[in-house]
Amino acid sequence: MTAPRKRRVVLLGSTGSIGTSTLKVARQLPDQIEIVALAASQNIEKLAAQVRETGVRHVALHDVSKEAALRVLLPSGVTLHTGAAGMSELATLAEADIVLIAIVGTGGLHPALAAIEAGKDLAIASKEILVMAGEIITAAARRRGVKLLPVDSEHNAIFQCLDGHSGGETEVARLILTASGGPFRKVPAEQLITVTPAQALQHPTWEMGPKITIDCATLFNKGLEMIEARWLFDIGMERIDVVVHPQSIIHSMVEFTDGSVLAQLSRPDMCFPIQYALTWPHRFRGGLQALDFKTLGTLEFEAPRDVDFPALQLARRAGLAGGTLSAVFNAANEVAVAAFRSGHLSFPGIWHCVGAVMDAHQVQPSSTLDAVVAADQSARQAASHFCETSC
Repeated sequence: MTAPRKRRVVLLGSTGSIGTSTLKVARQLPDQIEIVALAASQNIEKLAAQVRETGVRHVALHDVSKEAALRVLLPSGVTLHTGAAGMSELATLAEADIVLIAIVGTGGLHPALAAIEAGKDLAIASKEILVMAGEIITAAARRRGVKLLPVDSEHNAIFQCLDGHSGGETEVARLILTASGGPFRKVPAEQLITVTPAQALQHPTWEMGPKITIDCATLFNKGLEMIEARWLFDIGMERIDVVVHPQSIIHSMVEFTDGSVLAQLSRPDMCFPIQYALTWPHRFRGGLQALDFKTLGTLEFEAPRDVDFPALQLARRAGLAGGTLSAVFNAANEVAVAAFRSGHLSFPGIWHCVGAVMDAHQVQPSSTLDAVVAADQSARQAASHFCETSC
């Protein structure tokens, strides 16, 4: 059998937690993965160090105010691309096979579309891409014949469980996303009003960036994943469920129509889904440690507290409504999380804000990028007003 060709990867969001884990995977599999370009928002010292380590000849920086400072740190011969346009330029590099987008927030949307139009496979770690514009992204991927490869541990698990299966209603009964439950899984509802940002950043099993960590605490992260799964696997929201699994060993499950359930298990380490997304459909040993079932202990499951943590209900509502409501759900949450982190909104205020903005939104079709962007901007304005008046 012919050995699989090395995958040449453009990494957008290289200085964040997903980006650094991706570089770790590439380090462990030098014969299978080659990083050909790196991009970051503003951490120029870390970005420059990554450029020197990997030897890439193309780099992008979103924050143009730091362009001059970065140029001083870069080795000679490196081409620097800047701003939002620079991100899209990297996503279309001729030498790249796949673009991994790990940009927090909505900044990955235009590079994702640029990569697809250039015929690049897309490894998606940024939930917002499919939550905001799932209809547009999936239609473009089908038209260009490119693969959308999930990097989120939950979606990557479902992707593995569905291998060889169509996902249609005659075969798949439902997708079951697992959630750790976050740091407040057992905290009484009346005490959530006193939760501080520092407490919300203490995730029990995963090490992630601050925004996604707080989303895990509120369960908005799982809500975003429900909408993302709807587009990735072309399945109705009514067939997507969530179960709390505190150990984060089972990353998600697929229940088939005959009652059988397939689950994907591994240690809670993002290197597992990153490696599979970048090497699919092949598997390599790498440097990852397998589970030891003799010492694993107990695996627990429980229903999410939908009333106390209404993010899942809001997500299901957005996914079922379709159109621009998912973009509104995402945008309002981003603004509310920022307000919570800055001390201008309570912890329960996050979902109160999102619910209020969704209630006020007039849903429009999401078949054009202009409609999605307009809904996103309108929701941000409405959410900012809510946070200002709720102080």
